Amino acid sequence: MYFFENYNYNIVKYDLINKFHYKELVKIPKLQAIILQFNLKKYDLKLLVTSLAALELITAQKGFLTKSKTASVSFKIRKGQPVGCKITLRKNKMLEFFFKLLNQISIERKINNIKVSTLKAFSFKIPSILIFNELEKNYQFFKNLKNLNVTIIMSSKNKEDFFFLLQTYKIKT
Repeated sequence: MYFFENYNYNIVKYDLINKFHYKELVKIPKLQAIILQFNLKKYDLKLLVTSLAALELITAQKGFLTKSKTASVSFKIRKGQPVGCKITLRKNKMLEFFFKLLNQISIERKINNIKVSTLKAFSFKIPSILIFNELEKNYQFFKNLKNLNVTIIMSSKNKEDFFFLLQTYKIKT
């Protein structure tokens, strides 16, 4: 963790200051939040419990269930029924998870579909959740989990800042 904070402070901030000539340290873009979520197409209590347990093991933070806003006859979902789970990481937990994400998963090799949705966020799916060591140890419990959606939110003001910040973290878009 100390290594990543040191990398953020000494390399990323100085790169941004030298490239874009910020006059105030508050205006330097940085990571704000990371959102992890599992979405299920059908109501399945076993998958909900395992996905919630997986998120808690990966992040060491308690998650919450997301409920459907509308009813869907084709998916056999009623309004208000749980259809997924979600965790929002901030501050130290966010930095710990981001460091784990960059080291263990190696984004440019195993994740192909990175979407830049706005100037402040980008998202991608991790196809196999068993990449994480905590979940691989309990393979039988987590083998049925599919895609983990990861959204990373940054505080950038324009396109150049955003893409330069992605490049300093060695993330290819």
